[in-house]
Amino acid sequence: MFTSIAGRSVVVTGSSKGIGKGMARVFASKGARVLVVARDQAAAQKCADEIKAAGGQAAAVSADVTKWEDMQRMADAAVKQHGGIDVLCANAGIFPAAKLADMAVETWDEVLATNLKGMFLSIKACLPAMKKKKGRIVITSSITGPITGLPGWTAYGTSKAGQLGFLHTAALELAPHNITVNAVMPGNVMTEGLEGLGAEYLKKMTDSVPLRRLGAVEDIGHAALFFASDEAAYITGQTLVIDGGQVLPESLTAIEEMGT
Repeated sequence: MFTSIAGRSVVVTGSSKGIGKGMARVFASKGARVLVVARDQAAAQKCADEIKAAGGQAAAVSADVTKWEDMQRMADAAVKQHGGIDVLCANAGIFPAAKLADMAVETWDEVLATNLKGMFLSIKACLPAMKKKKGRIVITSSITGPITGLPGWTAYGTSKAGQLGFLHTAALELAPHNITVNAVMPGNVMTEGLEGLGAEYLKKMTDSVPLRRLGAVEDIGHAALFFASDEAAYITGQTLVIDGGQVLPESLTAIEEMGT
């Protein structure tokens, strides 16, 4: 049995949909008080209302992770509404696809501003409150970039690899404050964004996963929950791949030889 996380204050950026929403739901189901953060206030409030309808505790705030003032306001809201910040899930991210020759400079800048700078700003804003507790920071990275590559996703992969470079030094700097910093690295997870890539893409990705299914957002949420637990207090600067075994096969032949 894990120590209860009930009553702890959890901030999840980019949590009106996708993996972030799954994280918010998982933490709320365990009794945490969740701050749902998204640029769209209506979407954030809808997620918070759904959590409350299911018996959880949640509040919503509209904030853009690329704006320092917004991140300060987000942290202030968590302290005011939930009494502090115990856990930050730095999850907000975007993944517009474009190959190098066709990618607009603005697209590159937008991806790194959201995924990399946004992670930094959200963490920096929450630090004053987290230093008063035994804080937990969980970054949503990816297998794409740190482990694998996918044509069209150079900006995304760069941002996700960059997050892990940040992770190692941040974990060292924050260890004296009893704050751990770890990262989850999802493979292909069934989200609104992934669904938008089309049925053919979904089938190809499913076929490439040894467990023969795409991940659920709750799969990532439970991994984040572990990193946020008391039982993970001695783990920092580490990563956890949640991909159904996707990175294991040496080639498509290995998948084919698995049989049914």
